[in-house]
Amino acid sequence: MDMSLVTAALGMQASNTQTQIATTVLKQNLDAQRQVVDALLGTGSQGGNSLANVGAGIGGNLNISA
Repeated sequence: MDMSLVTAALGMQASNTQTQIATTVLKQNLDAQRQVVDALLGTGSQGGNSLANVGAGIGGNLNISA
């Protein structure tokens, strides 16, 4: 087998592995950002984002026009 073909095949495998790792890291970053936004907005279906145990007026709309 020609050595250039072997080198090309190994290069393609390495590139595929790097792409898979980059995709996984990107998804983790996007999930983390979504959780932060959900926490700030008080939305989402994740546990712990419920406003059931906070005082009156917390998590409501803020009137900044006054």
